Amino acid sequence: MAWNEPGGNKDNDPWGGGGNGKNQGPPDLDEVVRKLQDKLSSILGGGRGGSGKVSNIGGSGSSKGPIGLIIVAAIIWFTFDSLHVIDQAERGVVTRFGAYVTTLQPGLNVRLPRPIEYVHRVNIEQVRTAEIGYQGGNTNSTVLKEALMLTKDEAIVEVKFAVQYKVVDAANYLFSIIDPDETLVQATESAIREIVGKNGTDYVLTEGRSELAQNVRQLVQEIIDRYNTGLIVLDANMQDAQPPEQVQAAFDDAVKSREDQERFINEAQAYSNDILPKARGQAARQIEEANGYKERVIAQAVGESDRFTKVLKEYELAPDITRERLYIESIESVLANTSKIMIDAKGASNLLYLPLDRLIGQSGGSKSPSSNSDSGQINIPSSSSREQLRDGSRSRGGR
Repeated sequence: MAWNEPGGNKDNDPWGGGGNGKNQGPPDLDEVVRKLQDKLSSILGGGRGGSGKVSNIGGSGSSKGPIGLIIVAAIIWFTFDSLHVIDQAERGVVTRFGAYVTTLQPGLNVRLPRPIEYVHRVNIEQVRTAEIGYQGGNTNSTVLKEALMLTKDEAIVEVKFAVQYKVVDAANYLFSIIDPDETLVQATESAIREIVGKNGTDYVLTEGRSELAQNVRQLVQEIIDRYNTGLIVLDANMQDAQPPEQVQAAFDDAVKSREDQERFINEAQAYSNDILPKARGQAARQIEEANGYKERVIAQAVGESDRFTKVLKEYELAPDITRERLYIESIESVLANTSKIMIDAKGASNLLYLPLDRLIGQSGGSKSPSSNSDSGQINIPSSSSREQLRDGSRSRGGR
Protein backbone atom coordinates (compact mmCIF):
# COMPACT_ATOMS: atom_id res chain seq x y z
CA MET A 1 0.00 0.00 0.00
CA ALA A 2 1.37 3.46 -0.92
CA TRP A 3 2.45 5.78 1.85
CA ASN A 4 -0.03 8.51 0.90
CA GLU A 5 -3.07 6.24 0.54
CA PRO A 6 -5.65 5.93 3.37
CA GLY A 7 -4.45 3.48 5.92
CA GLY A 8 -0.94 3.60 4.61
CA ASN A 9 2.26 4.00 6.62
CA LYS A 10 2.95 7.70 6.90
CA ASP A 11 6.42 7.04 8.24
CA ASN A 12 7.54 6.04 4.74
CA ASP A 13 7.28 9.60 3.49
CA PRO A 14 10.28 9.94 1.07
CA TRP A 15 10.42 13.67 1.67
CA GLY A 16 11.21 13.25 5.34
CA GLY A 17 7.76 13.86 6.75
CA GLY A 18 7.00 12.23 10.09
CA GLY A 19 4.06 10.11 11.03
CA ASN A 20 2.47 12.73 13.27
CA GLY A 21 0.34 14.01 10.45
CA LYS A 22 1.65 17.59 10.67
CA ASN A 23 3.28 17.67 7.13
CA GLN A 24 0.51 16.41 4.94
CA GLY A 25 1.30 18.79 1.99
CA PRO A 26 3.99 18.45 -0.68
CA PRO A 27 7.64 18.52 0.50
CA ASP A 28 9.59 21.75 0.65
CA LEU A 29 12.02 22.05 -2.31
CA ASP A 30 14.53 24.02 -0.28
CA GLU A 31 14.62 21.26 2.30
CA VAL A 32 15.36 18.67 -0.38
CA VAL A 33 18.23 20.75 -1.79
CA ARG A 34 19.62 21.28 1.69
CA LYS A 35 19.64 17.55 2.40
CA LEU A 36 21.45 16.83 -0.87
CA GLN A 37 24.05 19.47 -0.03
CA ASP A 38 24.58 17.94 3.39
CA LYS A 39 25.16 14.50 1.88
CA LEU A 40 27.65 15.91 -0.65
CA SER A 41 29.47 17.78 2.05
CA SER A 42 29.74 14.66 4.18
CA ILE A 43 31.18 12.73 1.25
CA LEU A 44 33.75 15.43 0.44
CA GLY A 45 34.82 15.82 4.05
CA GLY A 46 32.74 18.83 5.10
CA GLY A 47 29.59 18.97 7.21
CA ARG A 48 26.82 21.21 8.45
CA GLY A 49 25.84 21.76 12.03
CA GLY A 50 22.45 21.72 13.43
CA SER A 51 22.15 25.47 12.84
CA GLY A 52 22.75 25.06 9.13
CA LYS A 53 26.15 26.82 9.18
CA VAL A 54 29.28 25.37 7.67
CA SER A 55 31.54 23.81 10.26
CA ASN A 56 35.11 25.13 10.39
CA ILE A 57 38.42 23.45 11.13
CA GLY A 58 40.49 25.11 13.79
CA GLY A 59 38.31 28.15 13.61
CA SER A 60 40.02 29.38 10.37
CA GLY A 61 36.79 29.47 8.42
CA SER A 62 38.18 27.65 5.35
CA SER A 63 35.82 25.08 3.78
CA LYS A 64 36.82 21.51 3.00
CA GLY A 65 34.29 21.28 0.15
CA PRO A 66 36.39 22.91 -2.65
CA ILE A 67 39.48 21.01 -1.53
CA GLY A 68 37.61 17.74 -1.83
CA LEU A 69 36.31 18.67 -5.25
CA ILE A 70 39.85 19.47 -6.38
CA ILE A 71 41.11 16.16 -5.03
CA VAL A 72 38.33 14.20 -6.77
CA ALA A 73 38.93 16.06 -10.02
CA ALA A 74 42.66 15.40 -9.73
CA ILE A 75 42.05 11.70 -9.18
CA ILE A 76 39.71 11.51 -12.17
CA TRP A 77 42.11 13.47 -14.39
CA PHE A 78 45.07 11.36 -13.22
CA THR A 79 43.18 8.18 -14.01
CA PHE A 80 42.09 9.14 -17.49
CA ASP A 81 45.35 10.85 -18.46
CA SER A 82 47.40 7.81 -17.44
CA LEU A 83 45.49 5.35 -19.63
CA HIS A 84 46.44 5.27 -23.30
CA VAL A 85 44.80 3.04 -25.89
CA ILE A 86 47.10 2.67 -28.91
CA ASP A 87 45.52 1.57 -32.20
CA GLN A 88 46.92 -1.28 -34.25
CA ALA A 89 48.29 1.07 -36.92
CA GLU A 90 49.89 3.41 -34.36
CA ARG A 91 52.86 3.52 -32.04
CA GLY A 92 53.02 5.70 -28.92
CA VAL A 93 56.30 7.52 -28.32
CA VAL A 94 56.67 8.41 -24.62
CA THR A 95 58.71 11.40 -23.47
CA ARG A 96 59.39 12.24 -19.82
CA PHE A 97 60.09 15.91 -19.33
CA GLY A 98 60.97 16.07 -23.04
CA ALA A 99 63.36 13.09 -23.12
CA TYR A 100 62.53 9.90 -25.01
CA VAL A 101 61.63 7.01 -22.70
CA THR A 102 60.00 4.18 -24.66
CA THR A 103 57.61 3.31 -27.50
CA LEU A 104 54.16 1.96 -26.67
CA GLN A 105 52.79 -0.98 -28.64
CA PRO A 106 49.13 -1.36 -29.69
CA GLY A 107 46.74 -1.96 -26.79
CA LEU A 108 46.04 -0.44 -23.36
CA ASN A 109 49.06 1.20 -21.73
CA VAL A 110 49.43 3.02 -18.39
CA ARG A 111 51.89 5.91 -18.11
CA LEU A 112 52.41 8.89 -15.88
CA PRO A 113 50.08 11.80 -16.56
CA ARG A 114 51.01 15.11 -18.06
CA PRO A 115 53.06 17.20 -17.66
CA ILE A 116 55.37 14.43 -16.43
CA GLU A 117 55.05 12.24 -19.50
CA TYR A 118 53.65 12.85 -22.95
CA VAL A 119 52.54 10.20 -25.45
CA HIS A 120 52.98 11.10 -29.13
CA ARG A 121 50.96 8.92 -31.49
CA VAL A 122 52.51 8.06 -34.88
CA ASN A 123 50.71 6.15 -37.65
CA ILE A 124 53.21 3.65 -39.07
CA GLU A 125 50.80 1.97 -41.52
CA GLN A 126 49.93 5.09 -43.48
CA VAL A 127 51.49 5.12 -46.96
CA ARG A 128 52.73 8.62 -47.71
CA THR A 129 53.69 10.07 -51.09
CA ALA A 130 56.43 12.53 -52.00
CA GLU A 131 55.90 14.30 -55.33
CA ILE A 132 58.83 15.65 -57.33
CA GLY A 133 58.17 17.92 -60.31
CA TYR A 134 54.43 18.29 -59.72
CA GLN A 135 51.95 18.91 -56.91
CA GLY A 136 48.56 17.76 -55.74
CA GLY A 137 48.64 14.46 -57.61
CA ASN A 138 48.13 16.27 -60.94
CA THR A 139 50.92 15.18 -63.27
CA ASN A 140 49.83 17.75 -65.84
CA SER A 141 51.03 20.51 -63.54
CA THR A 142 54.78 21.17 -63.48
CA VAL A 143 57.06 22.61 -60.82
CA LEU A 144 59.93 23.72 -63.04
CA LYS A 145 62.52 24.19 -60.29
CA GLU A 146 62.08 20.52 -59.36
CA ALA A 147 61.33 18.98 -62.77
CA LEU A 148 64.11 20.47 -64.94
CA MET A 149 67.22 18.27 -64.87
CA LEU A 150 70.46 18.01 -66.84
CA THR A 151 71.40 14.74 -68.57
CA LYS A 152 74.82 13.28 -69.34
CA ASP A 153 74.82 14.65 -72.89
CA GLU A 154 74.07 18.18 -71.58
CA ALA A 155 70.39 18.18 -72.51
CA ILE A 156 67.56 19.41 -70.29
CA VAL A 157 64.57 17.18 -69.58
CA GLU A 158 61.47 17.45 -67.40
CA VAL A 159 61.23 14.52 -64.99
CA LYS A 160 58.35 13.86 -62.59
CA PHE A 161 58.67 11.28 -59.83
CA ALA A 162 56.41 9.89 -57.12
CA VAL A 163 57.94 8.15 -54.10
CA GLN A 164 55.80 6.14 -51.69
CA TYR A 165 57.07 5.61 -48.15
CA LYS A 166 55.97 5.00 -44.57
CA VAL A 167 57.29 5.19 -41.00
CA VAL A 168 59.09 2.18 -39.53
CA ASP A 169 60.71 3.78 -36.46
CA ALA A 170 58.42 6.26 -34.69
CA ALA A 171 61.09 7.54 -32.27
CA ASN A 172 63.59 8.37 -35.03
CA TYR A 173 60.80 9.88 -37.11
CA LEU A 174 59.93 12.31 -34.28
CA PHE A 175 63.29 13.17 -32.75
CA SER A 176 66.21 12.40 -35.12
CA ILE A 177 65.65 15.34 -37.48
CA ILE A 178 63.32 18.31 -37.52
CA ASP A 179 61.23 17.49 -40.62
CA PRO A 180 61.76 13.95 -41.92
CA ASP A 181 59.15 14.27 -44.68
CA GLU A 182 60.83 17.33 -46.16
CA THR A 183 64.19 15.62 -45.78
CA LEU A 184 62.92 12.71 -47.85
CA VAL A 185 61.64 15.09 -50.55
CA GLN A 186 65.02 16.81 -50.79
CA ALA A 187 66.87 13.47 -50.78
CA THR A 188 64.62 12.21 -53.58
CA GLU A 189 65.23 15.28 -55.73
CA SER A 190 68.98 14.99 -55.18
CA ALA A 191 68.96 11.28 -56.05
CA ILE A 192 66.95 11.86 -59.23
CA ARG A 193 69.34 14.58 -60.39
CA GLU A 194 72.31 12.31 -59.74
CA ILE A 195 70.83 9.34 -61.62
CA VAL A 196 69.60 11.43 -64.56
CA GLY A 197 72.96 13.20 -64.79
CA LYS A 198 74.71 9.86 -65.30
CA ASN A 199 72.57 8.84 -68.31
CA GLY A 200 71.83 10.18 -71.77
CA THR A 201 68.65 11.85 -72.96
CA ASP A 202 67.40 8.95 -75.07
CA TYR A 203 67.91 6.51 -72.23
CA VAL A 204 66.02 8.72 -69.76
CA LEU A 205 63.12 9.40 -72.10
CA THR A 206 62.66 5.92 -73.58
CA GLU A 207 63.91 2.54 -72.44
CA GLY A 208 65.57 3.44 -69.14
CA ARG A 209 62.55 4.49 -67.10
CA SER A 210 62.10 1.37 -65.00
CA GLU A 211 65.81 1.02 -64.27
CA LEU A 212 66.07 4.70 -63.34
CA ALA A 213 63.17 4.37 -60.91
CA GLN A 214 64.80 1.35 -59.26
CA ASN A 215 68.12 3.16 -58.90
CA VAL A 216 66.40 6.22 -57.43
CA ARG A 217 64.59 4.12 -54.83
CA GLN A 218 67.83 2.49 -53.67
CA LEU A 219 69.74 5.77 -53.52
CA VAL A 220 66.97 7.57 -51.59
CA GLN A 221 66.84 4.75 -49.04
CA GLU A 222 70.61 4.99 -48.52
CA ILE A 223 70.40 8.76 -47.94
CA ILE A 224 67.53 8.70 -45.44
CA ASP A 225 69.14 5.80 -43.57
CA ARG A 226 72.21 7.96 -42.98
CA TYR A 227 69.98 10.60 -41.39
CA ASN A 228 68.06 8.05 -39.23
CA THR A 229 64.72 9.39 -40.39
CA GLY A 230 62.84 6.24 -39.42
CA LEU A 231 61.33 6.04 -42.93
CA ILE A 232 61.36 3.27 -45.54
CA VAL A 233 60.82 3.79 -49.28
CA LEU A 234 58.22 1.40 -50.64
CA ASP A 235 58.29 2.32 -54.31
CA ALA A 236 59.50 4.97 -56.74
CA ASN A 237 57.72 5.63 -60.04
CA MET A 238 58.65 7.91 -62.92
CA GLN A 239 55.36 9.61 -63.74
CA ASP A 240 56.58 11.47 -66.81
CA ALA A 241 59.77 12.34 -68.68
CA GLN A 242 59.84 14.66 -71.66
CA PRO A 243 61.90 17.51 -73.09
CA PRO A 244 61.00 21.09 -72.17
CA GLU A 245 58.17 22.74 -74.05
CA GLN A 246 60.54 25.11 -75.84
CA VAL A 247 62.30 22.25 -77.68
CA GLN A 248 59.36 19.88 -77.98
CA ALA A 249 59.06 20.34 -81.77
CA ALA A 250 62.72 19.55 -82.37
CA PHE A 251 62.48 16.53 -80.11
CA ASP A 252 59.42 15.29 -82.03
CA ASP A 253 61.42 15.55 -85.27
CA ALA A 254 64.25 13.57 -83.71
CA VAL A 255 61.79 10.93 -82.52
CA LYS A 256 60.23 10.73 -85.99
CA SER A 257 63.67 10.30 -87.54
CA ARG A 258 64.45 7.54 -85.08
CA GLU A 259 61.18 5.83 -85.92
CA ASP A 260 61.95 6.13 -89.65
CA GLN A 261 65.35 4.59 -89.00
CA GLU A 262 63.76 1.68 -87.21
CA ARG A 263 61.24 1.28 -90.03
CA PHE A 264 63.96 1.22 -92.70
CA ILE A 265 65.95 -1.27 -90.69
CA ASN A 266 62.91 -3.52 -90.38
CA GLU A 267 62.18 -3.26 -94.10
CA ALA A 268 65.79 -4.10 -94.94
CA GLN A 269 65.67 -7.03 -92.57
CA ALA A 270 62.47 -8.26 -94.19
CA TYR A 271 64.04 -7.98 -97.66
CA SER A 272 67.11 -9.79 -96.40
CA ASN A 273 64.94 -12.55 -94.97
CA ASP A 274 63.21 -12.86 -98.33
CA ILE A 275 66.21 -12.77 -100.68
CA LEU A 276 68.76 -14.76 -98.70
CA PRO A 277 66.80 -18.04 -98.66
CA LYS A 278 66.26 -17.74 -102.42
CA ALA A 279 69.96 -17.09 -102.99
CA ARG A 280 70.87 -20.01 -100.78
CA GLY A 281 68.45 -22.22 -102.74
CA GLN A 282 69.90 -21.14 -106.08
CA ALA A 283 73.43 -21.69 -104.80
CA ALA A 284 72.50 -25.17 -103.61
CA ARG A 285 70.86 -25.91 -106.98
CA GLN A 286 73.94 -24.76 -108.89
CA ILE A 287 76.16 -26.82 -106.66
CA GLU A 288 74.01 -29.88 -107.31
CA GLU A 289 74.05 -29.19 -111.07
CA ALA A 290 77.84 -28.82 -110.97
CA ASN A 291 78.13 -32.08 -109.10
CA GLY A 292 75.88 -33.74 -111.66
CA TYR A 293 77.92 -32.32 -114.55
CA LYS A 294 81.07 -33.49 -112.82
CA GLU A 295 79.72 -36.99 -112.47
CA ARG A 296 78.51 -37.00 -116.07
CA VAL A 297 81.86 -35.82 -117.48
CA ILE A 298 83.74 -38.29 -115.38
CA ALA A 299 81.45 -41.09 -116.50
CA GLN A 300 81.82 -40.07 -120.14
CA ALA A 301 85.60 -39.90 -119.81
CA VAL A 302 85.67 -43.28 -118.16
CA GLY A 303 83.43 -44.71 -120.87
CA GLU A 304 85.52 -43.26 -123.71
CA SER A 305 88.71 -44.46 -122.08
CA ASP A 306 87.20 -47.94 -121.82
CA ARG A 307 86.07 -47.75 -125.45
CA PHE A 308 89.49 -46.57 -126.52
CA THR A 309 91.08 -49.42 -124.60
CA LYS A 310 88.83 -51.93 -126.37
CA VAL A 311 89.50 -50.33 -129.77
CA LEU A 312 93.20 -50.47 -129.05
CA LYS A 313 92.95 -54.18 -128.43
CA GLU A 314 91.10 -54.65 -131.72
CA TYR A 315 93.62 -52.46 -133.51
CA GLU A 316 96.46 -54.56 -132.21
CA LEU A 317 94.77 -57.65 -133.60
CA ALA A 318 93.88 -56.18 -137.06
CA PRO A 319 95.45 -52.77 -137.55
CA ASP A 320 94.52 -52.24 -141.23
CA ILE A 321 90.89 -53.13 -140.89
CA THR A 322 90.53 -51.22 -137.69
CA ARG A 323 92.20 -48.15 -139.17
CA GLU A 324 89.91 -48.15 -142.20
CA ARG A 325 86.83 -48.62 -140.04
CA LEU A 326 87.83 -45.74 -137.79
CA TYR A 327 88.46 -43.53 -140.77
CA ILE A 328 85.09 -44.28 -142.30
CA GLU A 329 83.29 -43.66 -139.01
CA SER A 330 85.06 -40.36 -138.65
CA ILE A 331 84.14 -39.29 -142.17
CA GLU A 332 80.52 -40.27 -141.62
CA SER A 333 80.35 -38.25 -138.45
CA VAL A 334 81.77 -35.24 -140.23
CA LEU A 335 79.71 -35.50 -143.39
CA ALA A 336 76.52 -36.10 -141.45
CA ASN A 337 76.42 -32.38 -140.57
CA THR A 338 76.93 -30.96 -144.09
CA SER A 339 74.77 -30.79 -147.23
CA LYS A 340 77.53 -30.15 -149.78
CA ILE A 341 80.54 -32.31 -150.58
CA MET A 342 83.49 -31.54 -152.84
CA ILE A 343 85.30 -34.69 -154.11
CA ASP A 344 88.64 -34.68 -155.74
CA ALA A 345 88.40 -37.76 -157.94
CA LYS A 346 91.51 -39.78 -158.61
CA GLY A 347 93.05 -39.04 -162.01
CA ALA A 348 90.58 -36.23 -162.71
CA SER A 349 91.33 -32.55 -163.08
CA ASN A 350 87.96 -31.31 -161.92
CA LEU A 351 86.33 -31.51 -158.54
CA LEU A 352 83.14 -33.44 -158.15
CA TYR A 353 80.31 -31.54 -156.45
CA LEU A 354 77.57 -33.53 -154.79
CA PRO A 355 74.50 -31.50 -153.76
CA LEU A 356 73.36 -33.76 -150.98
CA ASP A 357 70.52 -31.45 -149.97
CA ARG A 358 68.92 -31.79 -153.37
CA LEU A 359 69.57 -35.49 -153.49
CA ILE A 360 67.97 -35.92 -150.08
CA GLY A 361 65.03 -33.75 -151.16
CA GLN A 362 64.41 -35.87 -154.25
CA SER A 363 64.45 -39.10 -152.29
CA GLY A 364 62.55 -37.72 -149.32
CA GLY A 365 59.11 -38.36 -150.84
CA SER A 366 59.68 -42.10 -151.08
CA LYS A 367 60.87 -42.31 -147.45
CA SER A 368 63.71 -44.58 -148.46
CA PRO A 369 66.07 -45.76 -145.76
CA SER A 370 68.75 -43.60 -147.34
CA SER A 371 67.53 -40.57 -145.29
CA ASN A 372 67.47 -40.63 -141.50
CA SER A 373 67.01 -37.20 -140.04
CA ASP A 374 66.55 -38.44 -136.52
CA SER A 375 70.01 -39.99 -136.33
CA GLY A 376 71.60 -37.05 -138.12
CA GLN A 377 73.33 -39.39 -140.62
CA ILE A 378 73.01 -38.92 -144.40
CA ASN A 379 73.38 -41.89 -146.77
CA ILE A 380 74.20 -41.35 -150.41
CA PRO A 381 71.28 -42.73 -152.44
CA SER A 382 73.14 -43.50 -155.59
CA SER A 383 75.47 -46.48 -155.73
CA SER A 384 77.70 -44.79 -158.30
CA SER A 385 78.01 -41.75 -156.08
CA ARG A 386 78.88 -44.00 -153.17
CA GLU A 387 81.64 -45.65 -155.13
CA GLN A 388 83.06 -42.33 -156.30
CA LEU A 389 83.00 -41.06 -152.74
CA ARG A 390 84.80 -44.13 -151.49
CA ASP A 391 87.41 -43.91 -154.25
CA GLY A 392 88.03 -40.27 -153.48
CA SER A 393 88.39 -40.99 -149.81
CA ARG A 394 90.88 -43.75 -150.51
CA SER A 395 92.87 -41.57 -152.85
CA ARG A 396 93.06 -38.94 -150.12
CA GLY A 397 94.15 -41.52 -147.62
CA GLY A 398 96.79 -42.79 -150.03
CA ARG A 399 98.21 -39.36 -150.48
